Amino acid sequence: MTDMMWDKGPLTEAIARRLQQMIRSGELKPGQKLPSQRVLADQLNVSRPSLREALLTLETLGLVQTLPARGTFVLDPASRPALPAWRYDDAHDLRDVFQTRILIEAELCRLAATAMTPSVLADLNAAAQAFEEAWTAGDLVAHVEADLAFHLGIATACPNRMLTNLYRTVQQLVTETQRHPIPNTNPDRMLQSIAEHWAIVEALERGDSQAARERMHDHVRNTARGAGVEL
Repeated sequence: MTDMMWDKGPLTEAIARRLQQMIRSGELKPGQKLPSQRVLADQLNVSRPSLREALLTLETLGLVQTLPARGTFVLDPASRPALPAWRYDDAHDLRDVFQTRILIEAELCRLAATAMTPSVLADLNAAAQAFEEAWTAGDLVAHVEADLAFHLGIATACPNRMLTNLYRTVQQLVTETQRHPIPNTNPDRMLQSIAEHWAIVEALERGDSQAARERMHDHVRNTARGAGVEL
């Protein structure tokens, strides 16, 4: 089995978007059991490892749930768990990851404020806009993709290459903490998160390093609180 049909964007995100669309359209209904991964991979013309990663993404977002020896089911929004399981609990505590994010991302943002270009600012504005619009549209996959692009854009703009590379080494864990709170995020909190993104952009546009650092620090701390972690 190949992934030849999926050539736009990162593969697992494309698969996750397709499955989310099937759920939102009612093609896959709440409580419905998905076909086995072998069958579903054949239907979508993708590899099983790529499908498995996409299903993990949807599980973190609260759209599906995999039960041992039973299979993967579409979740009814009314029956979602209070908080999804932390995927990397056997390796890193969720609190540790958020503490590390605050340390790294606040400094990345502080330094990035000194190296803004029109191109970088345009990309960050586009990501912040997509983050807001996807949430309004109920497109959780696109919402998270925009969030990842926003944070990675800041990390990449940082002139300290060693710090940027350090961010990349923990990016998989960081990505999961950005998805983790989504299923149970209070709408008012998400409006606050959207506003926090715009506040970060505004500080970066002004080249205000201290404000950029503080805005990112507060944003990560508030995201952690949404995931049930007080820092």
